[in-house]
Amino acid sequence: MQIPHFSESNHLSVKSLFHKSDRELLTLFQHYPEQGKYFTALFCRYSPIVFTLIRHSARSPVQADYLFALTWRHIFYELGGLDLRMDTNPGSNSFQNWLINQTAICINQADLPPVESIHYNLQAAPPPLWCYMEQALEQLPPMIRLMVVMAQTFNWSETRIAAYLQAEGEVISPAQVRVQLQEGYQLLEAALPEDIRAIYLGEEITHSQQDSQVKAGSYSGSDRGR
Repeated sequence: MQIPHFSESNHLSVKSLFHKSDRELLTLFQHYPEQGKYFTALFCRYSPIVFTLIRHSARSPVQADYLFALTWRHIFYELGGLDLRMDTNPGSNSFQNWLINQTAICINQADLPPVESIHYNLQAAPPPLWCYMEQALEQLPPMIRLMVVMAQTFNWSETRIAAYLQAEGEVISPAQVRVQLQEGYQLLEAALPEDIRAIYLGEEITHSQQDSQVKAGSYSGSDRGR
């Protein structure tokens, strides 16, 4: 079994966080939800453990990759309410224990579709990008979101999307679908956290993002004693 390598672990925004503890990264994730690097750093730190547990339980590599992504999506949404301060044992790795338990829950509750129905590509959409892309999708207008999903998830052509919408009572042409798809892609990218765009799309971080990172670093320093 080969554990996949994720190139985001080499990005400067992520590498600069490797010295921080799990508790610090969790606190920063909870207090700065507009930044994605804290979740990405936790993902890079623990993806080998999670992947190893899942690969031994999945029947095929395709299902393993999909369950791996679903597990990290579950973890992503659970992290917002996680409180590690409840653990008073200084010798324990409470976050790792919690993560293993969450992975076990996902494995035991998984109802995976057959391989031929899975269209997920782990390398094209690593879990952190997938999680933040899903959040960004939720911010799109419903009609544009539907068109983007049909185009990107199901690979429907503009003509087929227009025909489907016309059957649902919408007056729209393939050319209009093309225009609205382009608008949707722009809105989707703009809705992603700026550092996620930098990590996965190669965009440069602006001064406003750098100022926010300085504030986050100051917060982390004041939180070390907790």
